[in-house]
Amino acid sequence: MITSVFKKSTPLNYSLVVILILVFFFLFQIQDPSWITNYFLGFQKVSLLCFVLASFFLINFIAKKNGLSKDNGYTIFFYLLFILFFPTIFNDSNVIYANFFLLLALRRLISLQSLKSSKEKIFDASFWILIASLFQFWCILFLILVFISIIFHVSRDYRNWVLPFVALLAVSLIFLMVSLLFHFDAVAFVEKRAVIDLNIDYFKNNYENGALSIYVAVALFFVVSMLMTLSNRPQIVHTSYKKIVACFFIAAFVFILSPNKSNDLLLFSITPLTLMASSHVEYMQQKLNNEIVFYVLICCSLFTFFSQL
Repeated sequence: MITSVFKKSTPLNYSLVVILILVFFFLFQIQDPSWITNYFLGFQKVSLLCFVLASFFLINFIAKKNGLSKDNGYTIFFYLLFILFFPTIFNDSNVIYANFFLLLALRRLISLQSLKSSKEKIFDASFWILIASLFQFWCILFLILVFISIIFHVSRDYRNWVLPFVALLAVSLIFLMVSLLFHFDAVAFVEKRAVIDLNIDYFKNNYENGALSIYVAVALFFVVSMLMTLSNRPQIVHTSYKKIVACFFIAAFVFILSPNKSNDLLLFSITPLTLMASSHVEYMQQKLNNEIVFYVLICCSLFTFFSQL
């Protein structure tokens, strides 16, 4: 039944997903209703919701535009299910903003396979990744994905290797200007965030631990599925899927290295995992198999969401 509903991309699918996002977002926010009477907090919540919704449509655009998904609603539905594993994401502005800029970067890197405006795409991707790193420092590791993309597509032109450093200079100058304008120490800002913490003992309760464990198991399933079936997929999307797998593992390293850990940091891994999950459902033509995947994920996401309220 689920596969039938989302098998075709229709306004009904988008409307359903948007309504579900609104419902789950406000179910989480209503726990602390103080923001309703505070204009600043209210504006912040609305801005977070706008960025969450924009991320949904952006990942859908990435999948459709680059041939990573057919004309269906699987991508946005999977993205919703994975976010429900970690509802505290809805309160983490830094992670939501950083993830949005990473999506902008991923859009440029995956479209690099067309070889059109390659220099602009490399610069843009590097720029957005560095902007994301201002919100979550270790997002800077996603620059590795830029160099991977250069190796795949445009490695012969030495100027392409220099562009990420040009973007670094541009973002650094902009950041310094902002720090002078608002009178804060730019160096101290970076030093405070450029810290490595390998400890994973941040859980406030067993439900957060359980959500992480289930998510890891689900992620392993889709990653292994992608790696085992990659050779059988159309040659034209091989490099794109390789970049998506690389993106997932870089996101895992961002989570491992980041200080002040929380499950919210796993949002960076949800984008590549969503693309792999929707690809898995499209590749596996067995309807029963796909229905089982959907129903198991729905049960897991709803359980983890409501258990953490």
